[in-house]
Amino acid sequence: MVFDAAGAGSWPAASAAAPGNPLRVILTRGFARQVLAGRWFTVFASLLIMAASGATYIFGAYSGALKSSLGYDQRALNTVSFAKDLGANLGVLSGLLNEVTPPWVVLAAGAAMNLAGYLMVYLAVSGRTPRPPLGLLCLYVFAGANSQSFANTGALVTCVKNFPESRGVVIGILKGFVGLSGAVYTQLYLAFYGGEDPESLILLIAWLPAAVSVVFVHTVRYLPYPRRRGGQETSTDPFFCFLYLSIALACFLLVMIVVQGRVHFSRDAYGVAATPLLILLLMPLCVVIKQEYKIYRERQLDDALRAAGPPPTITVVDAAASNGVQMSTDAKKTEQQQPVAPPASRSNPTPSPSSCLGRFGGCVRTMFRPPARGEDHTILQALVSVDMLVLFVATICGVGGTLTAIDNMGQIGQSLGYPSRSTNTFVSLISIWNYAGRVTAGYASEAVLSRHRVPRPLLLTLVLLLACAGHLLIAFGVPRSLYAASVVIGFCFGAQWPLVFAVISEVFGLKYYSTLYNFGGMASPVGSYLLNVRVAGRLYDAEAARQRGGGVGGGGGGGGHEVVCLGVECFRRSFLIITAATALGAAVSLALVWRTWGFYRGDIYARFREEEGEGKDGGRLPAGQPRRAGAEGEAAAPQLSTAGKGERDASSDV
Repeated sequence: MVFDAAGAGSWPAASAAAPGNPLRVILTRGFARQVLAGRWFTVFASLLIMAASGATYIFGAYSGALKSSLGYDQRALNTVSFAKDLGANLGVLSGLLNEVTPPWVVLAAGAAMNLAGYLMVYLAVSGRTPRPPLGLLCLYVFAGANSQSFANTGALVTCVKNFPESRGVVIGILKGFVGLSGAVYTQLYLAFYGGEDPESLILLIAWLPAAVSVVFVHTVRYLPYPRRRGGQETSTDPFFCFLYLSIALACFLLVMIVVQGRVHFSRDAYGVAATPLLILLLMPLCVVIKQEYKIYRERQLDDALRAAGPPPTITVVDAAASNGVQMSTDAKKTEQQQPVAPPASRSNPTPSPSSCLGRFGGCVRTMFRPPARGEDHTILQALVSVDMLVLFVATICGVGGTLTAIDNMGQIGQSLGYPSRSTNTFVSLISIWNYAGRVTAGYASEAVLSRHRVPRPLLLTLVLLLACAGHLLIAFGVPRSLYAASVVIGFCFGAQWPLVFAVISEVFGLKYYSTLYNFGGMASPVGSYLLNVRVAGRLYDAEAARQRGGGVGGGGGGGGHEVVCLGVECFRRSFLIITAATALGAAVSLALVWRTWGFYRGDIYARFREEEGEGKDGGRLPAGQPRRAGAEGEAAAPQLSTAGKGERDASSDV
């Protein structure tokens, strides 16, 4: 027999807060404040900041202007490219700054560096200032490119910490917009400046990223993770809406690339074509407004339920209840007051920054006793770990090779006899497929990890093997294959970053993610220097000198003439070496798969799931650690009580 102890009609239905006209809510000042203060508007602002922070990926579009106006040879140009890669990925300063200051300080510093660095490059290339020495120009490029690490740290790290259970999706979509930035810059450059002067492209990348960061400088911030699980504030649905909009943006850019390659556009036509681009870039704001309205309705419903009081208690009584077999009140109190032992931690406690400053020797001792994978490591513990070393070597081999291909795409096309118009097409294709690789790696790796427990390092291995195919296409100079090679290279370059950054956050924790994230990015300039400067640049100049029938000249960048190499042999040996290095990186990443296989087979996000009654720490257990009996901690008295199994069941629960 089942009856309602509180009365069936005493509790109001959820329809007490029936929805009205959404516009009457959306157009109010209070709702506007909610949108601007919400975590989803932070994501929207981060998307635009990331879309404007990928100027380093279009270096191939204006590298010819640097080479011709400043009289550099290929080795000198590759040195400038290395300074660009070093600045873009040497983000330790921005990471440490982000540890002790709010994100707006990091974004403001990045905006200032971007404007100062690229503006000086523009003045040097346009002849408005005396021609700087190679070292000084590298310093300008380094400062401008280093601003990208400040934007990435301020925006991406903030969003990952705001959405820790969706980090693969967050990194994928944000890095995807960075991948699209090259094609976005190309279209805006054509609309604003007509595409006639490459110097104007340098001016564009000087002021636009700085302006976007300044506009949203106070919007991007850390927000407390909501205690309610499964609500609209932590839903992943908006991220899929952002994905669909980014796909539409990528398709539009791809269509424009193809059409502009076949049809001559006037400057006014370029301006008209840029209008849909701006609309698509702002469309995520509609998703934000819709999601914030859902949050508003959810909070309104919660307030109505709290005002109505608790729901009625349902009591189930079986036949044994009539015989008087019930759990005593004292037994219930004893069960509820039984202390629950906290789960024993399998890891060493992580020292706080203050204790590290006071006892440096203690931090040095603990750095060789790291906690379990998934727990928060200190910076030293992470840097000296074997997992970080293996991941760093694999990233050097993989990213270094693909970045060499991207930076030299203009010279590769020239040496293989492609027209100059095709160079911009290659750069745009790399940008589009760079985006595709980033979002695919972010969303797909999150899906296969959550459903099938497939380790992310295994996907990184597959991406590196695919990159070998793109390098071989360039090495052998297959006719008309550079289009396919640019697609493969762009996709693989983009796919590596979400995987690497997600692995770092999952293995070493989020406490010092700002610094560790930027340390992982330092593998890019190391790989670029080894494979681009030391291998590709040197072998290119040697082949160019052989074709001229003389010795290598102008090695420092002051030769005063442009060194040009024609033919397949210009990059053949370089990319055969790069292919071998990438294959080595795939083998090294397999070692990381073996080391982390058991970790990824567990629930790596268990520490972020806070069940009711588990307390402040929310059941933060290392991945794979079984939850102890009683750790569930049912604090609330059960609303369904069964009297019929007697004291035997009650004692077994205790």
